[in-house]
Amino acid sequence: MIRFDKALCAWGTSEFEAILKEEIIKLGQQQLPLQQGLSVSSTVTDDPITVLIQRVTEMDYLIRVRAGIFYQGMIGGCSCAGDPTPDSTNNEYCEVQLEIDKTTAITSVVLVDAAS
Repeated sequence: MIRFDKALCAWGTSEFEAILKEEIIKLGQQQLPLQQGLSVSSTVTDDPITVLIQRVTEMDYLIRVRAGIFYQGMIGGCSCAGDPTPDSTNNEYCEVQLEIDKTTAITSVVLVDAAS
């Protein structure tokens, strides 16, 4: 279960976006749908991610956030002798929608189509 307690406490202040970014970054690739968001790579690397908050909307019972995530992916070679495809990293980008419950801070994260 994902909880953004600090972001919820900062809701309505000038610190909200900075704190929200920190909490998203702390989730790491295990709780973010980065693998599903890959477009040119086969695996997500452990490199740090960058979060861009695009839109924040307050609803009755939740805070809906659209965020872009910049990260690195890798196309791994087979590690065979003479393999012409060395490990290489690629820039990747995906967008997620977060819904933060205003009572419990429980947060859902889903991958969204960047065109929508």
